[in-house]
Amino acid sequence: MPRAVRFDEYGDVDVLRVVEVPRPVPGPGQVLVEVKAAGINPGEAGIRKGLLDAMWPASFPSGQGSDLAGVVTGAGADVTAFAPGDEVFGFTDDRASQAEFVAVDARNLTPRPTGVSWEVAGGLPVVGTTAWACVRAVGVTTGDTVVVSGAAGGVGTVASQLARNAGATVLGLAGPAHHDWLAEHGIVPVAHGAGVADRLRAVAGRAPDAFIDTHGDGYVQLAVELGVRPERINTVIDFDAAERHGAKTDGNAAGANADVLAALAAQLHSGELELPIARAYPLDEVRDAYRDLEGGHTLGKIVLVP
Repeated sequence: MPRAVRFDEYGDVDVLRVVEVPRPVPGPGQVLVEVKAAGINPGEAGIRKGLLDAMWPASFPSGQGSDLAGVVTGAGADVTAFAPGDEVFGFTDDRASQAEFVAVDARNLTPRPTGVSWEVAGGLPVVGTTAWACVRAVGVTTGDTVVVSGAAGGVGTVASQLARNAGATVLGLAGPAHHDWLAEHGIVPVAHGAGVADRLRAVAGRAPDAFIDTHGDGYVQLAVELGVRPERINTVIDFDAAERHGAKTDGNAAGANADVLAALAAQLHSGELELPIARAYPLDEVRDAYRDLEGGHTLGKIVLVP
């Protein structure tokens, strides 16, 4: 029998286990995918801990994961876009991607781009669509100066590059360990921490045009203090601050569709976009993968490889 990640109660990483489950059966409009890589995300850790119970409660036993890349092995009724053997990537809304097989709505998949690894394809969907929504929300255009907090994280690395590709000068807030990667990708690295406002003013030379916050911890307030207009501030984490200041909160839900995935895939294929993979863990090491994620300070994405 195939295996999948499950948890039976809210808690720390120790509640996670890998168990045998019945092989999924694709329903109408779905395909069965043999998973080659599945991304992990901070929101999944929050759901597992029960921190998001009011918004996204879990039903036990619960599966886990949205991102995936793999090979189509079967299809339900009414599926014409994909056939067995097709290599795809995308997402599931059923908390089920961290598994060896998953039934996925075909509308949430797009072909894996040539030359893109399973790990990158499996790690991209959530952070990629979230980053796309962030850049669109603040209206990035040629000549803008855009600040991205958490610029070395999963969403941050992609958002920084998408803003750069749109013609902006991007100031990426990150720890010194990741400054070389940012600079190599056309992003101006700026150290976070005490004195960050002064450093941003010195580098930008004026008020930034837009601010994308992927980290929280006061960055919406900082953006306001720097003179960024609220309608050009977007946060994917500090919703209370966004409400206070009138900032935007567009995220994954605003960009999660196959058309956006296809556009991101084209940039991956052309080399205009790169998703760094911090580490790939076997499915059996899912607890270690989440310990790594929750420890912070990784560059890009952590993925599971069933």
